[in-house]
Amino acid sequence: MESMECYSADNMYLGKARTASNIAWHRPMSTTFREEEELMQQSSRALTTVTDPLEKLRLLCLSRGACGIMRLGRIFRKMHGNGSKQLNETEFVNMLKATGLELTHEDAIALFKRFEQDGTISLDEFMIHIRPPMSDARRAKVEQAFNKLDRDGNGVISIDDIRKVYSLTAHPRYMSGEESTDVIMNAFLANFEQQDIADGKVTREEFMNYYNGISVSIDNDCYFDLMMRQAFKL
Repeated sequence: MESMECYSADNMYLGKARTASNIAWHRPMSTTFREEEELMQQSSRALTTVTDPLEKLRLLCLSRGACGIMRLGRIFRKMHGNGSKQLNETEFVNMLKATGLELTHEDAIALFKRFEQDGTISLDEFMIHIRPPMSDARRAKVEQAFNKLDRDGNGVISIDDIRKVYSLTAHPRYMSGEESTDVIMNAFLANFEQQDIADGKVTREEFMNYYNGISVSIDNDCYFDLMMRQAFKL
């Protein structure tokens, strides 16, 4: 299950160096596994030719790693603190601009017009459209894992819930003796708790966004299925 992690090699989430192009955007800076590196490189190369604004935004997220789409959703929700899931054009454009992703103003306007209804855009619907396609079988396996963690069925799990279930026994870095269980566990949880976007909770949407990114980096369905079953004891 190599490709499951998007994390730093030490016991910390380090983030991406702040520049004019990545304000409010963070990702682990040290070694990632082969599949994620390939995903990031392929996404970056595809950005040089893509013209569709939605595909461009998706690739911008994936070029930051498998966790990119989940983190975009978290940034959106943190910035839109009034709890509303409907954004008007100005709010939507300003939020995209604040993420630091290299999307032009014209592309942002085009995205809003594509998905707006009655002058607003649904944040939930928009995030669904950004996700890369994932097969029904893979989606069902991710849903099965989340449902196992979500014992009260309220659609939200805690970091402690993940810690209690997430299995490390088949993790290659544990099996090789390279890293301890604490280091691996903390690195995995750091995918869901980044710096100031940390509330100890993971929604169903965030969990799905994370594994959508992971799914893109894994070609083999059997490998993805095995990874999920081993990690969450399904």
